[in-house]
Amino acid sequence: MQRFLLLFSILLSGIFFSQTKLNLIPYPQKIEFQEGEFTIPKNFILDKNLPKQETEYFKKHIDKKLRFKYGKKDDEVQLIYSPFPPILSHSLSSRIPPKERYTIHISSKRITINSYTEQGYFLALQTLIQLFEQYKDLGKIPAMKIQDEPKFVWRGMHLDVSRHFFTVEEVKQYIDYLAMYKMNTFHWHLTDDQGWRIEIKKYPKLTQVGSKRKESMIGAYVDNTFDGKPYGPYFYTQEQIKEVVKYATDRHITVVPEIEMPGHALAALSAYPELACTKGPFEPATKWGVFDDVFCPKDETFMFLENVLDEVIQLFPSKYIHIGGDECPKTRWKECAHCQELIRKNNLKDEHGLQSYFIQRIEKYVNSKGRKIIGWDEILEGGLAPNAAVMSWTGVNGGIEAAKSNHFAVMTPGSYCYFDHYQGDPATEPNAFGGFTPLDKVYSYDPIPTELNAEQAKYILGVQANLWTEYILDFKQVEYMIFPRLMALSEVAWGTSDPKNYKEFENRVVEHFKVLDKMNVNYAKSIYNISGKVTAANKGVFYELSTSQNPNGIRYTLDGTDPTENSLRYENPIPVSQSLTVKSAYFENGKLKSAISSQSFFVSKTTGKSIVLEEQPSENYSFGGAFTLVDGIIGNQRQLGKTWLGFQGKDVVATIDFGQKTPFSEVYFNTLDNKGSWIHLAKSAQIFISDDGTDFKMIKEIGKDEIFSLKGKIKLNVGNQNSKYLKIKIENAGIIPAGNPGADSKAWLFVDEIGAN
Repeated sequence: MQRFLLLFSILLSGIFFSQTKLNLIPYPQKIEFQEGEFTIPKNFILDKNLPKQETEYFKKHIDKKLRFKYGKKDDEVQLIYSPFPPILSHSLSSRIPPKERYTIHISSKRITINSYTEQGYFLALQTLIQLFEQYKDLGKIPAMKIQDEPKFVWRGMHLDVSRHFFTVEEVKQYIDYLAMYKMNTFHWHLTDDQGWRIEIKKYPKLTQVGSKRKESMIGAYVDNTFDGKPYGPYFYTQEQIKEVVKYATDRHITVVPEIEMPGHALAALSAYPELACTKGPFEPATKWGVFDDVFCPKDETFMFLENVLDEVIQLFPSKYIHIGGDECPKTRWKECAHCQELIRKNNLKDEHGLQSYFIQRIEKYVNSKGRKIIGWDEILEGGLAPNAAVMSWTGVNGGIEAAKSNHFAVMTPGSYCYFDHYQGDPATEPNAFGGFTPLDKVYSYDPIPTELNAEQAKYILGVQANLWTEYILDFKQVEYMIFPRLMALSEVAWGTSDPKNYKEFENRVVEHFKVLDKMNVNYAKSIYNISGKVTAANKGVFYELSTSQNPNGIRYTLDGTDPTENSLRYENPIPVSQSLTVKSAYFENGKLKSAISSQSFFVSKTTGKSIVLEEQPSENYSFGGAFTLVDGIIGNQRQLGKTWLGFQGKDVVATIDFGQKTPFSEVYFNTLDNKGSWIHLAKSAQIFISDDGTDFKMIKEIGKDEIFSLKGKIKLNVGNQNSKYLKIKIENAGIIPAGNPGADSKAWLFVDEIGAN
């Protein structure tokens, strides 16, 4: 009987382990479960030949109850390391050098790690730390073999310290978070209009003047309010920079510094105004956005930048130096006699050609120092510098263009990779920049554009997320914005994400929350909240609610009151055929476990109807697609996340099919005015009707002055109409005029609900 019970116990244990999904993020490429299990000993004996630095890291991050010592005999050792044979060579076709490849073999007696390099060993230890965390209470780890390596060589996270500054210890903590999830690149945004954050010994005024500002913008951008409090001086000394770089290097993370040029230069120009096209004076920006005053492409400017780069290159051993290159208005260059002469002298086409001239001159200098430049995709303007890599942020086109011309690219499109965007319902989230990038959207991203063939795809180095800090005041908020989205990004970068099995990934995320709780990390709990999705119905729309938890726990109301445990239980999509407010929340064991979500609907005759757009919205502001304009939801002017569509340089031409001839006498829509973010009111709008969808008759037109007087909230009396089709054309403001942020760039047009009554 005892032998039977022992056998049954062994079989049950084997079944348990074989059916258990490991709580690993990012998930390894290949896992083979084997017979047996490794019992976690109280005294963990380490091979004396283990790489010391990485092993000390492991000891600090493993269960504190374990006691470690180094063994002298192989048969005593529980953790051993066996290097693979040396790497002979690799080529572009292999994409990833095998230096990050590793295997872990867990048997009943020991754990063996194999890798080519200490970096591979370190990555294996991150996996092992997570395994120990999952099985420490059970005291046993299933026997298995893990074969693993990343898909992408660039797995990056960015941190802006110019808008808001973070201490050396906080930056180190940020790097630790990256290491936990096998990221290998830290992009440090050190200079911008609002602050210069790196000591340059040759130019002390950069930090004496440029590292502080008289006040800061607070709240939503549209409020245009300021705190009246001096900010700074805040900067990193060169010794502190070295300290951070070493800390990152010890964790096998490359630090890529960014020194912005030719735009985003106000902090530098405040210290050295002679580097501008005009005489100034200047001061570090107190508000967010883009400003006309930029570096002037004259010899003394290039000498200044070369001297700055000399010191930067000495501090950072990274292969790439990020030189920005984005959002550079050409207003001052158009008005500058020197710039115009430079254009003529060098046979440049225009100011965009001058931007290319600027970038290429900087690239030649950086190349002469044995380094390469990388910049935002605007460095493509006027022609890409010969050896430059592109960081594609405005969408994927920059990366596509770079790869097709045999240039390396890092994909970081705002629609998937901007972690300053909202990650949950904006009504229940802290103030953020705008956009809507929830966890599942990050997880769904594929960094290889479908437009590239296999050969071109080899030029996609990887993926990166960016954290701009206009609305992030302290490090706790940094944590909130990156977690749990960092987990999704890590699995995308590793190459094992599977959007079809998102729920399984979400379950692993919830398990990782337990670790973050122990670390006192302030992570977002948005995945616990109720998500709403609007779909078309025969009369009006349906509102579908979902949660990462048990859907039986959702309660909702339709009368505007907050839901309780006794409110309506959600079972099926809610029909919305008249204007109402749906409030919903998740309850567990009678207790409220989520924020209360609220969504108001304003039903009109267009709600839920078929709609077609001639031009599609920008990737960053396309949530819900064309249907967003007829879903019954009026956009919140303070939150651009979920309810607006954004079009850069494009008109909105929308055709709505009522399905049958429908009477109406009023048409309404809204546009936004937020010039600091390059968002301008529409220039004009025309309303058309048709019975066949082909021949349209204009019934109403409104011009710029009237749109301005109505502050973008347009409600038009169109007389008594009766038609099957309604067409509306909303004209973009076009090129932003001089004197405005983003001058000479394409204006954004934001539009929300198009209604008819």
